[in-house]
Amino acid sequence: MQITPRKSLGQHFLKDRNIARKIVGSLTLKGYDCILEIGPGTGVLSDLLLAVAGMDVKFVEIDPVSVSYLNARYPEMKARIVHADILKTRMVDIFPGTFAIIGNFPYNISSQLFFRIMEYRHQVTEVVCMVQKEVAGRIASPPGSKEYGILSVLLQAYYRIEYLFNVPPQVFNPPPKVQSAVIRLTRNERGELPCNDARFKKVVKTAFNQRRKVLQNSLRSLISPDYLHDAIFRKRPEQLDVDDFVRLTLLSQESRED
Repeated sequence: MQITPRKSLGQHFLKDRNIARKIVGSLTLKGYDCILEIGPGTGVLSDLLLAVAGMDVKFVEIDPVSVSYLNARYPEMKARIVHADILKTRMVDIFPGTFAIIGNFPYNISSQLFFRIMEYRHQVTEVVCMVQKEVAGRIASPPGSKEYGILSVLLQAYYRIEYLFNVPPQVFNPPPKVQSAVIRLTRNERGELPCNDARFKKVVKTAFNQRRKVLQNSLRSLISPDYLHDAIFRKRPEQLDVDDFVRLTLLSQESRED
C-alpha cells in the first residue's frame, strides 16, 4: 500500500531515515515515560519510537488512509493509534500523567498545535517537533530580534526553546516549498504566571498586533492613562521579555477592571 500525501491536510511525509533518527534522538527521555507522536503519517518516526526502551508510546493521526497503512505495516502500533483530530482531542484521555510530544507538525496548523500544547503545559514536559523554519526561528528568538513575537513570548513563558537543526525540502515527499527546522521545548520552572493567564495573552497579543508602536500607544485600551508614565511604556513589544509582560499584565489588572 502506498500513501499519496493529501494537500488538504498539509502532509509532507519525511522519508529520510537518518533525519528521523536525529529527530527521535533529540528527545531527552528525562522526566517522563510516555511519548505522544502527532501525525505519524507513514511511520518513519514511529517504528524508531517503539524501539525506545521503557517508554509508553501512542500516536494521534487524523488521516484514515494513514491509519490503515500504519495498522497494516506496523501491527504493533494498532492498539496505540488514536484516530482523531489532535486539535479536538483531550490529551489527558490519552495520558493522564506527564508525557513528551514529538512529530512533524503540519505547517498549516502548527501555531494552533502550540496553543494546544500550552493548554496542557502541566502535562507536556518536552516537545521535539519539525516545523517551518520561519516558525522555528520565531519561537526560539530572544527579545530584541525582529522575529520575536506573540508565540515567542507565550511559549517562552513556560518552556525553554532550543533551535536544533535545519531540514532540507528534498527529504520529504512531496518536497515543501519552504525550509524546515527541528526545535525542542523543555518545560521551565514556572508553575503558573503571577498574573491572570487570559489577561497575559491579551496584553501580549495587543502589543504585538501594533508592534511598530510604543506600548504607550498600543496598550492604551488596556491600561489606565495614569499608569502610562512608566518608562516601560516608551518601549516597543520586541524589547520586552516574559517578566516584563507579566509586569504589564499586573499593571493592566490593577488599573482597569473588565
